[in-house]
Amino acid sequence: MIHISKQIMAKTILQPLIYLAISAVTFFVCYFLAVVVSGGTIESEGISLIMMAMYISFAIHWLLFIPSYIFQTEKFYDLTGTITYITVLSFVVFIKQTAVHEILDLRSLLLYFCIMIWTVRLGGFLFWRVLKDGHDKRFKTILPSFSQLFMTWTLSAAWVFIQALSALVALSALVQVDMGIIGWIGLGLWIFGFSFQVLADYQKTKFKSNPSNEGKFITGGLWDLSRHPNYFGEVALWIGISVIAVPVMTGLQYVSLISPVFGFLLIYYVSGVRLLEDRSNKKWGEIAEYQEYKRNTPVFFPKLF
Repeated sequence: MIHISKQIMAKTILQPLIYLAISAVTFFVCYFLAVVVSGGTIESEGISLIMMAMYISFAIHWLLFIPSYIFQTEKFYDLTGTITYITVLSFVVFIKQTAVHEILDLRSLLLYFCIMIWTVRLGGFLFWRVLKDGHDKRFKTILPSFSQLFMTWTLSAAWVFIQALSALVALSALVQVDMGIIGWIGLGLWIFGFSFQVLADYQKTKFKSNPSNEGKFITGGLWDLSRHPNYFGEVALWIGISVIAVPVMTGLQYVSLISPVFGFLLIYYVSGVRLLEDRSNKKWGEIAEYQEYKRNTPVFFPKLF
């Protein structure tokens, strides 16, 4: 009994320290990335716009972590990501236009509006879904823990910064380059990925709104091609963003192409696919129809035939 009590005590002490350590490492990784890719980008008072963008992302998330913990609510968590994207990108574009280029180039305008359209649409959709459901199941065990909740908000700040990093490099670049064929290919990828995500979300929302589908899993439409078509669409559109940004990059700025790779790893292994697959297996894993669906439908990349 004493041995078990010691184990519980050790776990109680160690877990918060681990969560706080992860938060610290996450911040310094973002700081390091900002330093690495900032060469050849706009500075304001000796600080690169990319570094400022990183500070703003963490400041917003850490500030809103406070009411989230005090009031034990996650309802504005996803909406905070949208607010951060809008604030960070608008700040960078504003400084670029006022301090360096009076007229924004086409690439900067496309990057800005593509991300704005995506984040407003997705943030609004997720916020509406949380309000409709009353809660976000992911936060059931996270909210009571100060350190784990702080880590979660910190990871969200890192997600915004790293996901947008290639776009931030292009937006804050000192040079301007014509769109070219690569830029237009990137825009095409963004349109494809965004359309794929929106259609997948619409199909699932319509499916769940039908009372006769209560407790069932969706298999129609894009969900017949992939078990997670909305996440595939998100990865595809962020690849498009990075491709649009590529022609402007030089030297170490190419490190910012970690953006879509980071997004894929986060969605596939951490916050999206893995969690939903585990939840679905627990809910429908013993049902023959679901087993058949899993055998015939790829988990992520859509089947072609």
